[in-house]
Amino acid sequence: MKELSKNWFIEGSIDFEYKKYILLDYLQEINRHFDKSRLYPNLTDLIFHYNNLLFFKKNKTMLQQAFPQRLTKADIEAVQLTYQKIVDDDASMKEIEQIISYAMQKMDPAIQTGKEIYDFVESRLNIDPVGIVPLLPYHGYFSLRNGTQRTNFVYEFQITLFENKDDKYRGINISFLETYEETITKTPEAVKLDLIRRNKHLPNPAVYYVQSDITFPLEQTLLPVAKRSLVKYISKAA
Repeated sequence: MKELSKNWFIEGSIDFEYKKYILLDYLQEINRHFDKSRLYPNLTDLIFHYNNLLFFKKNKTMLQQAFPQRLTKADIEAVQLTYQKIVDDDASMKEIEQIISYAMQKMDPAIQTGKEIYDFVESRLNIDPVGIVPLLPYHGYFSLRNGTQRTNFVYEFQITLFENKDDKYRGINISFLETYEETITKTPEAVKLDLIRRNKHLPNPAVYYVQSDITFPLEQTLLPVAKRSLVKYISKAA
């Protein structure tokens, strides 16, 4: 996918028409992926840039707070040098504000499209526990079936808890294990027993069968949505 620089709207030539061209080229690429139901990393990248514009708009003199994600110390220093050159230039600042306003206006409908795709994919997912779920269902396996495809993808997962001063967040780490063709005898239950037999480090795992009734791009859409949906499912059930 085409990428925008982290500080694309203030680096180089501060020219509205030039930045408009860069932005529209980027959004055209994003929308091409969305048209094929390819969500990631396009949606997260788009939201990152939208939030950067929003933070910069609100905190023009607080650069470190304006760019809380993905920027290294060197990135911040580079932005600060650029900013210092234009901060006293009213014409440049007005141009930047015009660029930001235009970009946010154009990014918003693309983000809404991405969220609608996400919600649709999530609505087509079904999650079922396989066998008895342990009291602590935060480490185990899930089997993922993509629409009518008979191939199932098996992953080990572990849900983690992150805390800050305001809230708690759950994340998920996964690792791909294997695939299997689902048959009358090769069922999710049979696969669970085989996994327990072969992997002694998880004698009593939580195991889930995740299936979509429509086929989606696996890596770019189905798997990322399935991961987040599984976290929500387990968090509500636990």
